[in-house]
Amino acid sequence: MTAHPDRQAVGTLLRHVLELLDGDVAKVYEEQGLAEYRPRFSPAVRALLADGPLSIGDLAAAIGVTHSAASQTAAQMARAGVVAHTPDPRDARRRLLTLTPKAHALLPLIHAEWAATAAAMTELDAELTTPLAQVLTELAEALCRRPFRDRIAAAAARPDGAAGTDNSGTR
Repeated sequence: MTAHPDRQAVGTLLRHVLELLDGDVAKVYEEQGLAEYRPRFSPAVRALLADGPLSIGDLAAAIGVTHSAASQTAAQMARAGVVAHTPDPRDARRRLLTLTPKAHALLPLIHAEWAATAAAMTELDAELTTPLAQVLTELAEALCRRPFRDRIAAAAARPDGAAGTDNSGTR
């Protein structure tokens, strides 16, 4: 039986759920003969398929992550032989990410896994009171409207003693 994180430790709980989901998707990739392919590659592959060669900055914007996160993912993808860095023909100072022939050869397997994962997520959502993507989208939108740091500062400033408790949910 898997231990469950403290429900008040929301950050820990989110990481735990992500580990459960990504871990099983990674196992499926491995079983399909795609041991070098990681779940975190999929958003980048989708963006590169849709928009062609992209700089790290453009990739980060396309998939909604920081430049650093996109750079780390691109480095892992390059080590796995899924992307290559090529000079930008319009600006020699910039490098673009392109999918390699190896990536293109793997696309039928990757597309099949994406479809199976989407179907499995639909099945999982049916077991939940609210679909996971809906909750996460609402959460992201709420945090864009008012960042968590602002919420923490407001809670700490309240005279009701909220600042003295450890209910930050980010442990």
